Amino acid sequence: MAPITCARLTRFALWALAVIVVTGAAVRLTGSGLGCEDWPTCSEDRFIADLEYHALVEFVNRLFTGVVAIAVIAAVLGSVLRRPRRSDLTALSLGLVAGVLAQVALGALLVLSELDPRFTMGHFLLSMVLLWNAAVLDARARAGAGIEDTTSRPENARRPGSAGRFMRWTVLAVGAVLLVSGTLVTGAGPHAGDSRAERLPLLVREVARIHSIIALILLGMVVWTWWRLRTVRSTDRARMGRVAVLLAVQGAVGYTQYFAGVPALLVGIHVALASVTWIEIVKAAHAPGARAAAEAERPEPVGGAAMAGARP
Repeated sequence: MAPITCARLTRFALWALAVIVVTGAAVRLTGSGLGCEDWPTCSEDRFIADLEYHALVEFVNRLFTGVVAIAVIAAVLGSVLRRPRRSDLTALSLGLVAGVLAQVALGALLVLSELDPRFTMGHFLLSMVLLWNAAVLDARARAGAGIEDTTSRPENARRPGSAGRFMRWTVLAVGAVLLVSGTLVTGAGPHAGDSRAERLPLLVREVARIHSIIALILLGMVVWTWWRLRTVRSTDRARMGRVAVLLAVQGAVGYTQYFAGVPALLVGIHVALASVTWIEIVKAAHAPGARAAAEAERPEPVGGAAMAGARP
């Protein structure tokens, strides 16, 4: 299989995993978390949901798990059949398989525990781990296929130093803390998935304030990193700039939803933007490694210009 085909399959897996985060949020935001009260069937004697709103919302989300499974299997096959084959891509694609199986098990526990907020938080955070895995896989596959820019730099550009790498990984770490704090806000708030679901014993106002402070700190760090990357690769700086814009939009949506009484639509937009922002943060942190792996794949020229493009 050609590297570009493998890269297309990894991109399909990435966006399938991102979409199911949004459909899962739709289940919670519509109060359909217990629309199907059993697992793996929808009810005790029915696999397919009744023609009832909440049951159908939950059932459609379960069905989309099949799309995710197909996308992940395709990514695994693409990594295994890719020529030249790369062990890092194979390992990352198998990580997606493990993550999806863990999600299925955790989803079952979530339903059987009647939406215990700890399982709800774990379900979302595991989704973010899966997006991390998929984003790294996609970045490496695309760099190896020559889709991502691995060579262009602004004039007098240099490779990122240790300070630049440290800032990227710090942004990633603080981004992960921001996601965790966001789940605390959700677990304590009105959108727990069902009116009967337990809430976390926290004040929404207080955890929302902490969440917003972490978001502002992260935005400041991203802007600082963007400025520090002014003499590095233009693609790296552009990605960090996109992260800054996404965080600013996220902040605007977050404050609007808070003061508007947390309407479900705005919360759904917030979740979708969070997924996209997380993907961009992960790719920004892992971009140097993706390029290094792609450059290592390319063979060294053997004996003059006539052999420069030869592969072993």
